[in-house]
Amino acid sequence: MLTKATVVGGGAMGTMMAQILAANRMHVALLVRDDQRAQELALLRENRRYLPGMRLSERIVATVDPGRALQHSEMIFAAIPCQHLRSAWSTIAGHIPGAAPICSVVKGIETQHLARPSEILRECCPRSPVAVLSGPSIAPEMARCLPTTVVIAGDDAAVTQTMQSALSTSWFRVYTSADVLGVELAGAVKNVIALAAGILDGLHAGDNAKAALLTRGLVEITRLGVALGARPETFVGLAGVGDLVTTCVSPLGRNRSAGERIGRGESVESVIAGSPSVIEGIPTTRAVMELAAQRSVEMPITTAVFHVLFNQKPPLTAITELMKRPPKAEDRV
Repeated sequence: MLTKATVVGGGAMGTMMAQILAANRMHVALLVRDDQRAQELALLRENRRYLPGMRLSERIVATVDPGRALQHSEMIFAAIPCQHLRSAWSTIAGHIPGAAPICSVVKGIETQHLARPSEILRECCPRSPVAVLSGPSIAPEMARCLPTTVVIAGDDAAVTQTMQSALSTSWFRVYTSADVLGVELAGAVKNVIALAAGILDGLHAGDNAKAALLTRGLVEITRLGVALGARPETFVGLAGVGDLVTTCVSPLGRNRSAGERIGRGESVESVIAGSPSVIEGIPTTRAVMELAAQRSVEMPITTAVFHVLFNQKPPLTAITELMKRPPKAEDRV
């Protein structure tokens, strides 16, 4: 029976992973960035910045010391924003005991190397088996123990089953998969579509437009995933359509919320500056455009979002241009 886990990153999802593991009677070290955060978590037993109102389990110990956090750890969770993952894990990798397995809950694609989180972790920690967790999992709902279902994907079935057991509760259901690429790519690209969904909300474009966007957005995600070698069925599962719906509909989703502010006329720079959390969909849009170009994959919605974010194209112009694209048969995805 596992006794200790470590979560690297004290944001909303990292805190929730620690809380779930602690609920299953594991001792959890929560590795955070600075002493002030560690002291606040220790004294208040609450992550007031990201999950106010949820009392942290007494089994969770926050620390800034990687050696202390990772000592004797039998399972490690990565919960740092994708663009900072490589630098953080290059620093702490030497503290990992043996070949302790790592599970990434990070959603994004690195812009510099076009690497997925699992690829970064494998480079930094070559001895450790790596799995990824994704699916419709808005952290504030999880903090209220509302029913949530996700999927863990990994190359080692024994590792994914161990993680499945460590995380499963009466309200948190975990499935397993072997399609790491598909699960991870779906979790990253859905944030780009969520930005587009928010832009539609900001423009008051209506539910018809939102439904069409989600449908065609899923086509784009699947098209890129299959071109890169993922299984097409993954994209109609929890990591695909499940996470896409939640992220594009929930008022709590930060990518959708950011898109809504952009659709209302705010600049991208002010939206980024005003967000307490990293808006992963923004850098991911740039990375997805490069991946699509490498594989000659057509992604018109992603292209429209890219031009709004990085080329100052007015959102209404981008939507109008999408609607005026040459007609085609729907089954020609």
